Amino acid sequence: MTSDLDPDTDSRPARGQDEAPQEGGGIGRFATLRFQRQVAAPVATLWQAWTAPAARAIWAAPAPSVTVEFLKADPGAPEVSLCKVAGQPDIRCECGWLDLQAAQRSVNYELVSSGGVARSAALVTADFAPRGEGSQLTVTVQLSSLAEDMEAGYRQGFDAGLDNLTGVAARTMVLERVIRAPRRAVWEAWTNPKTLPQWWGPDGFSCRTRRIELRTGGEWVFDMIGPDGTVFPNHHRYHELREDRIAYTLLWGEDGPKHADAWVSFEEAEGTTRVTLGMVFTTAAEFQEAKGFGAVELGQQTLGKLARFLGAG
Repeated sequence: MTSDLDPDTDSRPARGQDEAPQEGGGIGRFATLRFQRQVAAPVATLWQAWTAPAARAIWAAPAPSVTVEFLKADPGAPEVSLCKVAGQPDIRCECGWLDLQAAQRSVNYELVSSGGVARSAALVTADFAPRGEGSQLTVTVQLSSLAEDMEAGYRQGFDAGLDNLTGVAARTMVLERVIRAPRRAVWEAWTNPKTLPQWWGPDGFSCRTRRIELRTGGEWVFDMIGPDGTVFPNHHRYHELREDRIAYTLLWGEDGPKHADAWVSFEEAEGTTRVTLGMVFTTAAEFQEAKGFGAVELGQQTLGKLARFLGAG
C-alpha cells in the first residue's frame, strides 16, 4: 500500500486571480488541491470508511494532538464537527453532502469558522475506483478562504487525514445482507435486550448475558458459548443508537482491551432492509487474524440468524 500526495497538486487561482475583494473589504484566496491514495481495501469497504460516521470519527483527526467531535453526523444530511486543539479556539466545520453515488463518487461542501467568524468554504469531490485488489481514491478540494493560512492548513489536514483513512480502510471489515423485513422490525430485534441474545452469534453459538442496557451510553456484557462449550467473553459499549444506525466498541471481555470499533446501518427499500455491519479492527494484525479464522463467514452466519429470527431467512 502506498500513500502519497498527488505530485500534480494544483493551486490555480479561480478566474485568473490570486485575490478577489469580498464584502466588507476582506480578501478572498482561491485554490484547487488534489490528493490521491492507493488503498489496500476493496472500493465498497473504502466507501464505508469514507462515509460511515463511526469510521470518519476514527480517521478525521489529522494529528494525535487534535480531537474531532462530531455534533451531527449523518451522510446524506448536513453534519457539524468541532476540531479541538488544547489552548486554541475550536474550529467549527459544517459539511453538507450534495451527491452520494455509492462506491463511485461523493461531493460535499465545507464551511469552516472559528469564534463565529467564517474562515473558508470548500467543495470536496471524492472519486473511487478499483485498482488491482484494492482501490484508488482521488480527492479534489476547491477552496475559497478568507484567512491566509487556510490553503496550507487544508493541504496539511487532508494529507494527514487521508493517510489515516488508508490505514483505517485497510483494517476495516464490511458485511452486508438484505433482509426481507421492514427496518422497524430489524431495529427492534437488534435493540431489544430480550431478543438480541437470542440470535446474536454464528451458527451453533449461544449468548449468556451478564449485563445489558441497549441505549446510547449503555453496554452489553456477555459470554458467547461455542458449539464445543468454549466461552468467549465479550463487552459492547454503545455510543449511538438511532433507527438508521448503531455505533459501538467491542472489547475482549468486561473492560478488556479494545478489539474493534463497529457500526451497523439499516437502509429500508420496498419492505426490505439492507443491513451493513462494519468493523474497524484496532490493529492490522487483528484484522488479518480475524480474516484468518473466518470472521467474514461467521459474521454472515450471524446476519443469517437475524434473518431467520425475523422469519425472513
